[in-house]
Amino acid sequence: MIVYGVSFEKVGRIHKFSCDEELSRGEKVIAESEFGIEMGEVVKIFDNIEEAEKSIIRKVTNEDIQKYEQNEKNAQTALDMAKEKVVEHNLPMKMLRARYTLDCSKLIFFFSADGRVDFRALVKDLAMTFKTRIELRQIGIRDAAKLVGGIGMCGMQTCCSRFERDFKSITLKYAKVQQLMINPAKISGACGRLLCCLAYENDTYLELLKDIPDTGQKVMYKNASYFVSEINIFYKIVKLQSTSGKSVILSFDEILKNKEEQGCNSNS
Repeated sequence: MIVYGVSFEKVGRIHKFSCDEELSRGEKVIAESEFGIEMGEVVKIFDNIEEAEKSIIRKVTNEDIQKYEQNEKNAQTALDMAKEKVVEHNLPMKMLRARYTLDCSKLIFFFSADGRVDFRALVKDLAMTFKTRIELRQIGIRDAAKLVGGIGMCGMQTCCSRFERDFKSITLKYAKVQQLMINPAKISGACGRLLCCLAYENDTYLELLKDIPDTGQKVMYKNASYFVSEINIFYKIVKLQSTSGKSVILSFDEILKNKEEQGCNSNS
């Protein structure tokens, strides 16, 4: 038995499913998601023994593909109608996407809102309109940006809608480590949150700064006391300043060598 990673949405979360048949990446399968029976895509094959959530039901058929394509068209129509219903009910929410399960036993609407919304009357209205079970799922601002998509400040399609399946926790510490200007407008994405790409090179920066003294830290150099006044990670230099105003600029290699020598002297 092999465990496969299956995604039910483009750049969606990867679920672990087992299957006795041998499958290839990119192959379409039928499996049960959190919403019901849906068509997904094999995006990963686990080499190590992994614990599967469930089993893949079967490979897709031509009939499944036709049904899925028709569901997508019907879901778009349902989304347009739902947007009109939201206006009719005067609700402070924004409908973003509609999605049918493969057997049409459930119609799921994804929406964003600033706070909690009482949509009970809307659900009843939608159920009467579409004659199926309705589920409304409120999503956060980052997930909303992922669904809508767009172009980032780099000029490329946003990472979340292109390849980023799981959102990482991004803090200002990432920007500080990379010596970026702490200007929210410059380091925030279309969603208004800190850029996901701040995490991509963070480990590299941390490795470069390993054992390099922090700004303000005291450093002994050639029997004189200094403090670190500036670190330039791009040029790999450290500027030392003495209380008398004397300054010294050292490369990362020189500062590390000096630290090693100071350690040897203290041990002796």
